[in-house]
Amino acid sequence: MRSPHIFYFLFFCFMIGCAPIKTTMVDVGKGWSNNSVNTVIFRQNALVSNADYQFISYYDPDAKMVLAKRKRNDTLWELNKTQYSGNAKDAHNAISIALDGENIMHASWDHHDNALNYAKGIKPLSNVLGSKETMTGFEEDKLSYPQFYNLKGGDLFFLYRSGQSGKGSLVANGYDVSTGRWEQLHDNLIDGEGQRNAYWQACVDNFGTIHLSWVWRESWDVATNHDMCYAKSTDGGKTWQKSTGEIYNLPITAKTAEYAWKIPPNSSLINQTSMTVDAEGNPFIATYWTERSQTNYQIIYLENGIWKQENTAFRTTAFKLGGGGTKRIPISRPAILLNDNGDENPILYLIFRDEARGNKISLAYHQLHNKKPWQVVDLSKESVGAWEPNYDKGLWKMEKKLHIFMQKVDQVDGEGVANSQPTEVKVLEVYNLPKK
Repeated sequence: MRSPHIFYFLFFCFMIGCAPIKTTMVDVGKGWSNNSVNTVIFRQNALVSNADYQFISYYDPDAKMVLAKRKRNDTLWELNKTQYSGNAKDAHNAISIALDGENIMHASWDHHDNALNYAKGIKPLSNVLGSKETMTGFEEDKLSYPQFYNLKGGDLFFLYRSGQSGKGSLVANGYDVSTGRWEQLHDNLIDGEGQRNAYWQACVDNFGTIHLSWVWRESWDVATNHDMCYAKSTDGGKTWQKSTGEIYNLPITAKTAEYAWKIPPNSSLINQTSMTVDAEGNPFIATYWTERSQTNYQIIYLENGIWKQENTAFRTTAFKLGGGGTKRIPISRPAILLNDNGDENPILYLIFRDEARGNKISLAYHQLHNKKPWQVVDLSKESVGAWEPNYDKGLWKMEKKLHIFMQKVDQVDGEGVANSQPTEVKVLEVYNLPKK
């Protein structure tokens, strides 16, 4: 029997004349599933594409790093079990990849307060990695959360935390595709001053501006997360400014940061989520926290120079977020996408997982400033366990095509390891996204 929410969604589509959402799943290979290391949201990226090929990376059941590629629109993957392994028992140690402007693959993996692991493809569009390299040789002994971002013109921007939870600093490197060299732009872009650290998310708009937002954490305890701050760079990460154009004196500190939204500690505010921008370069930040006794996904966005907040309000329950390590949480962190659709009020999409919906991959959507409630539909039929969203951001940016990294995984609270059988890594391709 068709579930009630599917019926209501189809009825809604019938009333407004839209085609129902369709999905296709493409198998890749068996992956490690004893924790969420393959599916944590702070992987930047799990999937990457250019005009002709798509790449994917993950740990296999033996914790070997696999780097696979396929021709776009093909279902056959060319799998390469690389020479590199990771401590997959720690869910922080995720793999992040990127293609530069010369179509050289860059990969960084297996980090939780340890030395840099970084390698490049041996030639353009190759999924074979060369020997490990340094980037700059500075602040490369105690890394966490390595993330690549593609810049306009083919260069790369690289962020990571140096130090530990509650006491870290944010390091920023830049890669010049014309020389093939990295440069350290900042050894301490955001300074926790030995008392706190920033947990960030970032994106790059069509103008080449880097947008950066973060919450502060005062200790190892996630309950101490508070506030949402913002900065941007229009010169590839060299200089930084507030949304008003005021130039930051670096490093940014808790006292000098621009506060997009004030959120007190003990609000079950999550860290390391996602952000995007509209066609005009206005940032949209997705997160969640508890408000009015409900833990809901929240959107913080800039409009006409004013920071605003929208509570999605489609959840009706609350939970308390606290403690250290990788948590087993009833909902995933959200990934946000945006479709301007030629309208000044864009369509917002959130990809997420919720125990209340059977831990399926779900999509919520809503037109900005529309008084109608957010709509929610499930994209997968079965549970994906402790999965969190990671989608092919380059493909979405190029063609508004949504491809999602999919794997059913387990997660024991506080960095534990489950005794799970390997599960299939897949790409979930989504078509006919609602445009109204």
